[in-house]
Amino acid sequence: TLPEKKMVFKGLVTNKDNMNKLMLTPLIRYPLLGGSALITFEKAEVAQRIIEAKEHVVELSYGEDLEELDRCRVRMQAAPVDILLPSALEIGLTRSSRTILVSDLPSLAIPEEALLDKLELFFSKTKNGGGEVESREFLDDSGQVVLTFAEDGVAEPLLARGHIQVLIGKGRYELKISPFVSGDITNLQFQPSRCPRTVLLSGIPDVLGEEPMRDALEIHFQKASRGGGEVDALAYVPVGQYGVAVFTEDAG
Repeated sequence: TLPEKKMVFKGLVTNKDNMNKLMLTPLIRYPLLGGSALITFEKAEVAQRIIEAKEHVVELSYGEDLEELDRCRVRMQAAPVDILLPSALEIGLTRSSRTILVSDLPSLAIPEEALLDKLELFFSKTKNGGGEVESREFLDDSGQVVLTFAEDGVAEPLLARGHIQVLIGKGRYELKISPFVSGDITNLQFQPSRCPRTVLLSGIPDVLGEEPMRDALEIHFQKASRGGGEVDALAYVPVGQYGVAVFTEDAG
């Protein structure tokens, strides 16, 4: 089950053949429990060797005699990182006859509510081609405003103009007016995917501070004599804490 979330799709159709296609860029948040670490190696074959070994003994410090050395060894387990990636997405789209999308808004040092008030006041006047505004809102993380009019027939002439000059404060700005298309996800499918260069280490005891433990893990798993290799990234969460690792698309 997916949590409900508002999403704003922004893009430019450059090829008519691609009008029904949507490219998804994965941004996966992976929960990381206390006493575990994620290591991403530069080469996938190194990660595979670490996973195949399953259990690893990491020396946290070095002593003069064997007994002290034994006390400075910890065991941990290595496992692959499997995540779910979207494989298919279908969205049912609806174009509103009473709603417009206002963009190219100026960056002004005024609160969002004050800017919404000014836009509502402007577009509610018939001399500006508007009408009574039923609702207004900023789209999340887009810098665009959605205005819905109380009656039909107001939005279409504004959309036909495409642009309109609006007086905001002491300045006059040309804003873009576009159709507002909303949609609901009607089908979303996932497929399991294994991270080729990343390894999950678990069962790490709370015997060192966060920074020393991270250094010890990096030193250990960089050594070729232990099957390791160059480490690209390392995240460690001590026992009793909780972390979230973010996976992005691998450009390599």
